Amino acid sequence: MKNFLSKLPKAELHLHIEGSLEPELMFALAQRNTIEIPYKSIEEVKEAYKFSCLQDFLNIYYAGASVLLQEEDFYDLTMAYLTKCHEENIVHTEIMFDPQTHTERGIAFETVINGIQKARNEAQEKWGISSFLIMSYLRHLPEEAAFKTLEQSLPFKHLIKAVGLDSSEKGNPPSKFYKVFEASAKAGYVLLAHAGEEGPAEYVWEAIDGLKIVRIDHGNNCLTDEKLVNEIIQRDMALTVCPLSNLELKVVDDLKDHPLKTMLDKGIKATVNSDDPAYFGGYLNQNFIAIQEALHLSKAEVVLLAKNSFQYSLLEENRKQELMNLVDDYALNN
Repeated sequence: MKNFLSKLPKAELHLHIEGSLEPELMFALAQRNTIEIPYKSIEEVKEAYKFSCLQDFLNIYYAGASVLLQEEDFYDLTMAYLTKCHEENIVHTEIMFDPQTHTERGIAFETVINGIQKARNEAQEKWGISSFLIMSYLRHLPEEAAFKTLEQSLPFKHLIKAVGLDSSEKGNPPSKFYKVFEASAKAGYVLLAHAGEEGPAEYVWEAIDGLKIVRIDHGNNCLTDEKLVNEIIQRDMALTVCPLSNLELKVVDDLKDHPLKTMLDKGIKATVNSDDPAYFGGYLNQNFIAIQEALHLSKAEVVLLAKNSFQYSLLEENRKQELMNLVDDYALNN
């Protein structure tokens, strides 16, 4: 099964590029840019990756991002992740990036996006990996800051497919961002948002009805509200579920208790993703392997998860069908 999962064609729909910053690269970039970071060694960084909640993680995530200064840094970061995609048979990926994490530090929006874009082009040419960019607004900052980011993004609109909403969920409901999401839709962006990871089912309702998103990032807590579950199924919306992230951030105490199988059994269109793989102990294949083992998922269930990743991607319908057929062919012959 491990071998089957490793070579299974798949898409990743929930990946924060800043969260793929491995300790080794963090140190190399800190050295290159002469940045002081609060860790003496790679081991010390890894030791710090023991989180009790989302906020613990975010503190170290933002500290790590401080080493990203030049276009070359963003290229190196993105290329490292896309190389992983090539190794793990991820043929399409939808990459979230947090402009505010960088612009708040005085880094130009164009520095960030140009570095990322260079890597995207290279991965497409070298390996045929397609990718989209999702520009995420930081929910712990005010809506005005998100509007500023929207404004900064407009000259690069041709490079960005969607907007998202991430960072500290508790106390920062989707309703805080209704206006900027409405403006983002008018600008031509697809709408997505994190909801129901640590926040209640009410936040998921706000995200789907108020923000008018087309896909829910995380969404675990939708299961506490049967009416919401039915609504998600009726609207044919997918959840981008992140098993190892949920384990590391104590959303679940044990992967055996993870709600992914319950979601599938209820008819929810779930997908498997790695979220912030450098921090949560595994890229996409590791998430697939860990959750399959913990929940004893059948071959049919993991094939469904892979097909969902293409069906609920932001790709054109023809390409979705092509890639779902690829999964079927692989499953048939392996």
